[in-house]
Amino acid sequence: MKSLMASAFRKRPNASKACDIHALKNINVEINSGERVGLLGHNGAGKSTFLKTVAGLYPISSGTLRVEGQVRSLFDLSLGFEPDATGRENILYRGLLLGLSPKFMREKEAEIVDFAGLGEFIDYPIKTYSAGMQVRLAFAISTTVGGDILLLDEVIGAGDANFMSKAKNRITSLIEQAEILVLASHDFSALQSICNRGLVFHHGDLVFDGEIALAVNEYNKINGL
Repeated sequence: MKSLMASAFRKRPNASKACDIHALKNINVEINSGERVGLLGHNGAGKSTFLKTVAGLYPISSGTLRVEGQVRSLFDLSLGFEPDATGRENILYRGLLLGLSPKFMREKEAEIVDFAGLGEFIDYPIKTYSAGMQVRLAFAISTTVGGDILLLDEVIGAGDANFMSKAKNRITSLIEQAEILVLASHDFSALQSICNRGLVFHHGDLVFDGEIALAVNEYNKINGL
């Protein structure tokens, strides 16, 4: 708006203009029950966009998207907190954003508080939390319940070694319970230990779809590694 108002009072011969950016192009993928799928690609290749499209956060401009099952996504964990509300109040708010009922969140509150390990800070405003404390609370809330389709973006960095151990165990449990896992990561050892299928993205195009070890090889070849 500011740019438009300014342009009304002055003319610039080479003024920039907005244009469409297609983060994903000509994607044709079917993921079935039981599959563990790893997403590979350089930063900006389209991995996160793919995840958020499947999660329903980004609308598609053409084609068809069909998702059958309850989706649980873990990315941008610290988004959605009300900074002036306490951690305890944000448990309820965050639960509502995840589509969970107030009754369910009240039943799970004690478990979430214990898992986050924030002690008395749970009754302090979120704006007084460090970034790590916010992620710990968000992780504890978001992983309280799993889903049929689990979407993960990168590894969760959530505090000290003790908490990281708990986080890893909970993620492992969610993965085991999920019918479908889609994981975007640059940690190829983790991808190969967890996933059986790999999708390689390059500048918004899906350039490889196959066995995970072959997907890693294809990524390395594309990027000259």
